[in-house]
Amino acid sequence: MCVHTRAEATQIAVLEGRSLIEHYVSRPQDDSTEIHGNIYVGRVQNVLPGMEAAFVDIGTPKNAVLYRGDVTFDADDVESRGGGGQARIEQLLRPKQMIVCQVTKNPIGAKGARLTQEVSLPGRFVVLVPNSSTYGISKRLSDDERKRLRAILDKIKPAEHGLIVRTAAEGATREELERDMARLLAQWSQIEATAKRANSPTLLYREPDMAVRVIREEFNSSYRGVVIDDPALYEEVRDYVASITPELADRVELHDPDEESLSLFEQFHIHEQLHKALDRKVWLPSGGSLIIERTEALTVIDVNTGKNVGTSNLEETVFRNNLEAAEEVARQLRLRDIGGIIVIDFIDMEIKRNRDEVIRVFRDALARDKTRTQVFDISELGLVEMTRKRIGEGLLESMSSTCPMCDGRGVVVDKSLLD
Repeated sequence: MCVHTRAEATQIAVLEGRSLIEHYVSRPQDDSTEIHGNIYVGRVQNVLPGMEAAFVDIGTPKNAVLYRGDVTFDADDVESRGGGGQARIEQLLRPKQMIVCQVTKNPIGAKGARLTQEVSLPGRFVVLVPNSSTYGISKRLSDDERKRLRAILDKIKPAEHGLIVRTAAEGATREELERDMARLLAQWSQIEATAKRANSPTLLYREPDMAVRVIREEFNSSYRGVVIDDPALYEEVRDYVASITPELADRVELHDPDEESLSLFEQFHIHEQLHKALDRKVWLPSGGSLIIERTEALTVIDVNTGKNVGTSNLEETVFRNNLEAAEEVARQLRLRDIGGIIVIDFIDMEIKRNRDEVIRVFRDALARDKTRTQVFDISELGLVEMTRKRIGEGLLESMSSTCPMCDGRGVVVDKSLLD
C-alpha cells in the first residue's frame, strides 16, 4: 500500500505485485461529501409516506434520506399508538424530531446521503452495534476459527450491545478482542453523552482520515508493507498499527523524498497505471479490448476481439478472449470503483459449457473484491447484468470535473440551427 500526501489531496494505492488494484483519493474539502460511516444527531425535516422515507437535516448541504427499512423502533411503542400490523414510517417519525443516525452511502450528484438508525462502530477486529442483539462472525473465516471466536465472544460480549467479528480477527487473541471492544465501548459512551446534549443537527463521530480508515479495513499480515511519504501521517499510522497489531508496526515505512530520486508513485509505477485506468479503452493481453462507458443510469462494458485473431476456430478464439475479459472486467470494476448497475456485453458463444465457464471465472475474480456484487447468468442477448454496491464516487469522478463546454454530454449542440 502506498500513501502519497500533498496539500490538495491524499492518494492511497493498493498494489498486488506490481499491479494497481485499488485507488482512493481524499481531499480536505471532502468533509461534506465523504461522510460514509459518520454518526450524526439529525432533525427530521419531512416524512413522505408514499416514498416510505424521511428527509433528515444532518448539517450537510443536502438533506439525507432515511428509508422505512432503516428505521429502528420498539414495536410496543408503535402498537400503543394504534399502529397494528406493519408499522408505517409516519407512525415512527415526525417532523422536527431529533434522531441519532449513521451515513451508509455518500451523497452522489443530486442525491443526498443515505442513513440508517442502526448505528455501528467499526474497530480493527470487531464491529460494535450499540443497543442491539446482533451477534455474528464473518463468513469468510473457516468453521474452526469461527468456533474458536464464538467461544471467546460468549465470554466477553456486553449484554446490552451487539458484536460482529470481522475477517481481520483471524488468529486474534482474547486480549486483542477485549482491547478492541473496550476502545469501541468508550467511544460509544462519549457519542451517547454528546447526543443527549445536542438540540440541533450535530456531528457525533467522524470516520478517521482516509489513510487510517483504509489501513484499518485492509492492512493485515498478507501485506508486505505500507509506504507513506508524509512524516506526520507516518507517525500517526505507525502508532495506530502498533496499538492494534504490534507485530505489523515495522511494516509501516517512511518514503523520504530527500533521499529518493523518484517520487513514491513514480517509484512504484502507479502514475502510468492511473493514466490507463482513466481511459475508456482497456487492452487485453492477447490483443482484445474492453470499452467502458459510464452513464448516470448504468455502466456498459463492451468486449471486443480487436487484434486477437486466434489460431484454431472462432468459438475457441471468442471463448479465450471472453475468459481474459472476465478477469480484466473484475479488476477494472475494483480499480475504477464502479458501482450501481453494470451490463457487460461478452462476445456471443455458441457452446453453453463455454458460457458457464466464463461466468464461473468472472464470479471467482469478483470474489477477491470486498465490495458486495451480484451477478446474473448470460442472457439470451449475450449480456451479463450485475450490480456492485456503490458507496462513494468512482475513480474517474474523483480525478475529473464536468466539461464546462458540453456539460458532460460529450457533444456541443449547434445552437444556430435551433434559432
